[in-house]
Amino acid sequence: MLQLDDNIVNMVKEAENNLVDEFKKIDEICEYNSLKVLSAFKKYNVSEVHFAETTGYGYNDVGRDVIEKVFANIFNTEDALVRSQFISGSHALTVALFAYLRPNDIMLSITGKPYDTLDEVIGIIDNASSLKSFGVKYAQIDLINNDFDYEKIEKYLRENKVKLIEIQRSKGYSTRKSIGISKVNKVIDFIRTIDKDVIIMIDNCYCEFVAKEEPYKADVIVGSLIKNLGGGIAPNGAYIVGKKHLIDLAGERLTLPGEGREVGPTLGINKQILQGLFLAPSVVRSALKTAVLASYILEKLSFEVEPKYNEERADIVQNIIFKDKNKLIKYCEGIQSVSPIDSNVVPIPAPMPGYDSEVIMAAGTFTQGSSIELSCDGPIREPYIAYMQGSLTYEYGKIGVIKAISNIMGE
Repeated sequence: MLQLDDNIVNMVKEAENNLVDEFKKIDEICEYNSLKVLSAFKKYNVSEVHFAETTGYGYNDVGRDVIEKVFANIFNTEDALVRSQFISGSHALTVALFAYLRPNDIMLSITGKPYDTLDEVIGIIDNASSLKSFGVKYAQIDLINNDFDYEKIEKYLRENKVKLIEIQRSKGYSTRKSIGISKVNKVIDFIRTIDKDVIIMIDNCYCEFVAKEEPYKADVIVGSLIKNLGGGIAPNGAYIVGKKHLIDLAGERLTLPGEGREVGPTLGINKQILQGLFLAPSVVRSALKTAVLASYILEKLSFEVEPKYNEERADIVQNIIFKDKNKLIKYCEGIQSVSPIDSNVVPIPAPMPGYDSEVIMAAGTFTQGSSIELSCDGPIREPYIAYMQGSLTYEYGKIGVIKAISNIMGE
């Protein structure tokens, strides 16, 4: 039987008694989103026939079609593209960007620099296949005090014809706060007073079902199925939802012009996507409770955390600012040691494709790279922040937090 530190276990029990109100808020969000998912399943009469496998070209895949209707309904958008052919959220973002941007178009990020994995996609780092190499221009406006810089946004939009604005809701490997729905909707309304035609695209990774709303006012919303909406069941894939003509463009970029969304075999994945989506509100609840617990205890232990346990959350990510390389490594080692898969492996910092620093990653997950399962990672650079996210159940998440804290306390 796995042995846990009694002192840390008692600390967790005390914390749980003080977190009843916070956990209740999370439960209410879960119930709301569960009703939303179930309503979509009922509306489109999801049945066993939709689990059927298609191969080859994937013509007439009724399961694939109903999945996309369900996703569009949940997000309150015109259409959806939900495919296993997407390797990751970053791949889906790349498909969308190449679908919408043409030579001499301008892409503007208004949440600062996007994830490191998009550096070579955009051309921030030179790559012969980047948007920059095709003549697409890029600009960015940093957040100010964890909110949008409205003055700079207005100035840039009035002086330049921007084709696409990208908003990354989750913080990525940064110290800023993630962006909540109210701020997203406010800035979209503001942008529309200046430019009614610019495409507004949301990177929604890590954020789905964290609140009762999704960023409905955006033109395009993109996310991964090995994060929140896959519920730990979907083995790969991602989604793009939004206006129909934009979804059609993305479909033709994912496959080929003239065939677009009509092709793409599901290879038997439909049941896993539907079951994962069905479980997603509950799994996200577990991830949020795990994050809140970690935030509460680590702050009590005098570590800097973001967000704090009682702050409104926009995503499932919990930052722990160690300001100490060894503590970052030890915390990740603790998470790995109680993972269901590869618990015998010791994570070490190493170069990672798409990142400019060595990264340590603890992720003993059933699906490789899944961050709705309990994982913890961080770049080996100051201020040595651990980015913890996920947990399929709260109980497993709690065990992970206990072990990780024990690991840094015993250093």
